[in-house]
Amino acid sequence: MADGYVAASDNPALKVAKPRHLPSTRRAVADSRLAEINAVAASTGDDPALDSPLLRLHTETACRRGGALALRPAALDPDQCHILLREKGDTVRWQPVSPTLRRHLQQHAEERQARGTGQLLRYRNGRPITYRRYDHLWARIGEHLPWVYVQRISTHWLRRTTLTWVERNFGYAVARAYAGHSDSGSDVGTTSTYVRASLQEVAAALGSVFKGS
Repeated sequence: MADGYVAASDNPALKVAKPRHLPSTRRAVADSRLAEINAVAASTGDDPALDSPLLRLHTETACRRGGALALRPAALDPDQCHILLREKGDTVRWQPVSPTLRRHLQQHAEERQARGTGQLLRYRNGRPITYRRYDHLWARIGEHLPWVYVQRISTHWLRRTTLTWVERNFGYAVARAYAGHSDSGSDVGTTSTYVRASLQEVAAALGSVFKGS
């Protein structure tokens, strides 16, 4: 059609109904479940010193995997406890972190010889991690926590967990900024998909409505 070989009226593909986009099953993880995930990451595997800060980074900042992998030592602001996140769509944003996470990231960079603009997150041998580390991490957690395997819990669930908590306690505008979403129409709508009510919240509402019955 773009090259003029086929007219729009002659294109059979346009007559095929597009499959309906099903809503994601991802949602916020309950506090107790999140504690279980962190406990397994900190006590199993060949490198808990990598996995624990990695999960904390995602939980604190709600960053995407690409943002964590793109993190550089030069992007740490120790004075203000900020980190510079570079994520999809070439977006760049400063994100506040706790002094504890900032200290862990600096220590990790020093011990594993990550310098300047080199990747911060590394294995013990100094080699930068890749997306495969996430795959192995969640596969291991799923072996110890069957519900993680059954529900296909992943790093993106941590992002939803944090953004949901932020939206409930500080409002939609703060959650949108926390997520790194812009003010464009698509991004504004995207934020709402991250902060959907969880089953726990629905159950709490049920208990409140029918309390004592």
